[in-house]
Amino acid sequence: MISMLKGLVDTIAEDYVVLDVNGVGYQAFCSRRTLSQMPSVGEATRLEIETHVREDHIHLYGFIDEMERDWFKLLTTVQGVGARVCLAILSVLGPDELVQAIAAQDKAAVARANGVGPKLAGRIVLELKDKVAKFSLGGAALADKKTAAKESKASAPVANIADDAVSALVNLGYGRSDAYTAVVKAAQAMGDEATVEALIPAALKELSQ
Repeated sequence: MISMLKGLVDTIAEDYVVLDVNGVGYQAFCSRRTLSQMPSVGEATRLEIETHVREDHIHLYGFIDEMERDWFKLLTTVQGVGARVCLAILSVLGPDELVQAIAAQDKAAVARANGVGPKLAGRIVLELKDKVAKFSLGGAALADKKTAAKESKASAPVANIADDAVSALVNLGYGRSDAYTAVVKAAQAMGDEATVEALIPAALKELSQ
């Protein structure tokens, strides 16, 4: 099983790169993000590799870093998401942007990828929300706030308050991911005193900066 390749760039195509590794050419399918960071033909590079073995073929998928490869593997756990769809998603959203989009349940951001319709985008953000929570600063912050709210017997979970604030900003015309990021920053600054009424203007201030 090939997990890494280091060699000279032989060919850069629309959706793959060929690496010359000691005289042997390895074709690895890549996202546009990875291809955009490839050096010129003849120069040395390294790719993280995911190997898919099927009855009729062996395909290599290459990634500029381990984070992108981890996201590729995570995306393939969603029903209906194959390797090519994963690369399409990773071509329009980097790892950090994916965390933000899924945490914000921003289906529109994921649906920007070729081959991803609204239904599939909705399944992706829904199924991966819990899996990526630990990678999301916002998710961690809201989880801590929810625990604090429970311990203080607050009347409404802080996570729900944040969701309401995000929805309000979306209704004002802001993108869901941008609204989510702004609300998270505002909530972190306010601490346990955050309310919907206080979060909305604070988040608007974040958005205006």
